[in-house]
Amino acid sequence: MAGEPLSFRAFLDARPAGCEYGYGHGDGLWALRDREFPRLRGITYLDHAGSALFPESLLKAFTDDLRNNVYGNPHSQNISSKLTYDTIEHVRYRILQHFHTTAEDYTIIFTSGCTAALKLIAESFPWIPEGTKQPSSRFCYLTDSHTSVVGMRGITASMNVLSVPIKPKEILVAESRLPAEEQNCTTPHLFSYPAQSNFSGTKYPLSWIQDIKSGRLCPIKLPGKWFVLLDAASYVSTSPLDLGVHQADFIPISFYKIFGFPTGLGALLVNNRIAPLLRKTYFGGGTAAAYLAGEDFYFPRKSIAERFEDGTVSFLDIIALKHGFDVLEKLTGGMEKIKQHTFALAHYTYTVLSNLKYANGAPVVRIYSDTDFSNPDAQGPIINFNVLDENGQVLGFAQVDSMASLHNIHVRTGCFCNTGACQMHLGISNEDIQRNLQAGHVCGDNIDLLDGRPTGSVRISFGYMSSFEDAQTFLNFIIATRLSNSDAEIPLQSVTKLPTESVPDDHLSFNKADKLSPILQVPDRGLRNIPSEAETTGSWPPEPEAESMRAAVSETAVPTCRKGGKPITVAKIYLYPIKSCSAFEVTEWPVGNQGLLYDRNWMVVNQNGVCMTQKQEPRLCLVNPSIDLKQKIMVIQAEGMDPISVPLEDNTGKEAVTCESKVCSHRVKTYDCGERIAGWLSAFLGRPCRLIRQSSDMKSKSHQKNTKGLSSATNISLSLVNEAQYLLINVASILQLKEHISARLKEPLEIEELIRRFRANIVISAPDSFEEEEWTEISIGALQFQVVGPCSRCQIICIDQQSGERNKEILQSLSAARGRKTNFGIYLMNQPFSSSFSDTLSVGSQVLPVLKENTEIQPPTSSEEKCSG
Repeated sequence: MAGEPLSFRAFLDARPAGCEYGYGHGDGLWALRDREFPRLRGITYLDHAGSALFPESLLKAFTDDLRNNVYGNPHSQNISSKLTYDTIEHVRYRILQHFHTTAEDYTIIFTSGCTAALKLIAESFPWIPEGTKQPSSRFCYLTDSHTSVVGMRGITASMNVLSVPIKPKEILVAESRLPAEEQNCTTPHLFSYPAQSNFSGTKYPLSWIQDIKSGRLCPIKLPGKWFVLLDAASYVSTSPLDLGVHQADFIPISFYKIFGFPTGLGALLVNNRIAPLLRKTYFGGGTAAAYLAGEDFYFPRKSIAERFEDGTVSFLDIIALKHGFDVLEKLTGGMEKIKQHTFALAHYTYTVLSNLKYANGAPVVRIYSDTDFSNPDAQGPIINFNVLDENGQVLGFAQVDSMASLHNIHVRTGCFCNTGACQMHLGISNEDIQRNLQAGHVCGDNIDLLDGRPTGSVRISFGYMSSFEDAQTFLNFIIATRLSNSDAEIPLQSVTKLPTESVPDDHLSFNKADKLSPILQVPDRGLRNIPSEAETTGSWPPEPEAESMRAAVSETAVPTCRKGGKPITVAKIYLYPIKSCSAFEVTEWPVGNQGLLYDRNWMVVNQNGVCMTQKQEPRLCLVNPSIDLKQKIMVIQAEGMDPISVPLEDNTGKEAVTCESKVCSHRVKTYDCGERIAGWLSAFLGRPCRLIRQSSDMKSKSHQKNTKGLSSATNISLSLVNEAQYLLINVASILQLKEHISARLKEPLEIEELIRRFRANIVISAPDSFEEEEWTEISIGALQFQVVGPCSRCQIICIDQQSGERNKEILQSLSAARGRKTNFGIYLMNQPFSSSFSDTLSVGSQVLPVLKENTEIQPPTSSEEKCSG
């Protein structure tokens, strides 16, 4: 790779033969991006395998179409309905044309997506169950398959049909032809495999289709007739599929993977030779030629599509597909050029990534791939990897995702709904999966390491609108965060060293490496480091009853009270009446059954009713609420705005509005606080928003989790917090962290500013830094608290709570200082011993902690991003 490896010239020189970049726009692709995807300014979107993004011209063409035409229900017979029907039929032909086939060979059945198409196949395939006189059917699937394919076995099992998983290496060495006497058996079997792995981007041979159908290749040695289901959802997003050559029997697809819009619409392409054999029991509107309501008589429509499309199809979304195909062709010149464009980016990124080295020669990443990215016919534009430290140990994917978000890079993490490939590449056994589940890890959460071993990985994927700058920004991010001198810091440790288990050599542990002088090793030249900018995750609280929590502690360990040393006291108390807005500092405050009275009882939502936090709107920290208990009002102030007040009394007279909030990760019943405050907030923030309050007749319930030393129990009432009723931090821990952060910043932070960034409820003054991480319970006056886990920090700590300005160095410093994890502070739940909640928390009160021997506090587990909002 000649020249600077991260230069555009080096990228062009590194392209594989025949792979053109830019659809003829060359280095002017940015102009197309700026015109068609202005919303991507400042964003590096690398989750195209998750969803493509729609261009502006597609949306305009579609909305212009809707404005200029009247489209009625296609089941009616009027003029507007006839127009809809004819347009839908035209779109069917357009889809067939896209896949180089015709209506003579294939039928298009519209579904809600690829998953619905797969379910339809499982329900309608002509299976022969076990226990009949005929040989029974088998459903075989490649283990490197999406969850939705593997899930078909639930339906086949209910039909008494056996399912057989096939590993990729097994199909490659499968036996060929059956004995002649067994070749005339007509028992139908189904084999499913992905044209492209959504995990690694591996493209499996399309030649398998004909080889299996002809009997030259047998997934398992069994007499019968094999049909092939080609899962093309991932493949067709960036590659051309010629069904005139590769005639699979079933091809399910989702259109948002290709265009980004519309979502919730897919199709099943059915080979007309198998279509008449499909069986269907339920019949919905539009599928019947005739039926009787009073007798068991039903005659289906002749058309296979109409027979299987129950009810009215999503006709406006189907009409949008025509514009999707037209715009895609106009912008790119077709799927073959998209294939070349995206592979050129993937090949280059893979080459640079795989050559990144630490000073000791250790690789910076471990890439999970079955190919060397040299052939676009064998590899798609997907790169799956884990980041390693200097000792070759894996950094958790949640931590990498957090840092990527801080740089506004959008990636995908986890197992990507493909457990089989995840197990195969990461070396996770079946027993590991079950053990991880017992430890609280479920698909889609952000528990990235268990016993030092990864539970998933990081995936980047390129799409038709991806550019060289996307690849360059991502590579610069990896270099800046992994190969910088500041990353070689000694991690901050807790007071007590906790014992660690030894991990076998073939697995991955999570220990900090010695200091190394980081360098980058790439053939020919060194790289220049170009910094960028992003976000984090957290966790969720358990919901134990007070007695259950205390009993669990006494059952699992002998509580040890902290002995000797200086007393620990409460230094500061903060509440946050409006979620994600400024803190309200008090010297003493009443405690309610959800935490500090009025703490996070309100939140700001956007025009869609979704909770807004500082992640999306940093200026929320400039909104200053204060509580006046005597006047029973909350006063809200902001610079340049007249103060405004909201009553503290719960306005149950207004109709409660149920809203779903991802930030809270659960449903909460709320009511709107009115137009006056909505106008005030909208004017200050410069976007439409409203203030809502949690309704008193429906308390938010926390989830249950499995944590060492805790038993899951009944409900603890929460306000609009993410995690637990209280968050506690230690001034001594802040001071030690401040030393590490100051070494990385041009201007040192004031201690008060740093405290406010961590948005705690209770700030204590303890003699030793991080000793709070060894506590299992604490008492403050008459109040008893259970420690439920450490707080995993998000990008909100990067926001200066006085100005709203971001500094991504804060989160990176915390990660480096704490051994690449971002835990800081502990979550607490109150332990009430009576129905009275009239206690008061005061500054200066003594804190009495209880230690639990040899037990590490585990982070709460959740699939949602968490932080102290």
